[in-house]
Amino acid sequence: MAIALWAIAGYVLLAAVSLALFVAIVVLMPARYFVEDGRGWLARQPPLRRWLAIIGKNLAGLLLIALGVILSLPGIPGQGLLTILIGAMLLDIPGKRRFARWIVHYPRMLHSVNRLRGWFGRPPLIVDKDRRHPD
Repeated sequence: MAIALWAIAGYVLLAAVSLALFVAIVVLMPARYFVEDGRGWLARQPPLRRWLAIIGKNLAGLLLIALGVILSLPGIPGQGLLTILIGAMLLDIPGKRRFARWIVHYPRMLHSVNRLRGWFGRPPLIVDKDRRHPD
């Protein structure tokens, strides 16, 4: 009985943390993330700090992907796919931004993401360079 309670508590905790991370990433994402070139605050940092941040971010992404794979196994409590998605968002891989833009272009997805951002007082995401508002 105690093992089942620990498993349930672990599932709830991991689900809440995964969901909170995903929401934080979506809410903190700049509104022009999908129409700009992708060079953010790291481009303005000194080289050593920039490289340490890039390495740390990619290691965290790999760790989250590995954890997500483990959580995706049957019998292991947690949000495996959501954890893998968060890890993939942290990685610097070719085509990541283009793939994310493709997903966000779906009207239902864009509407859901923008509604979530609106709850936190953030402007809607802009997905087309020639349009000011996505709706």
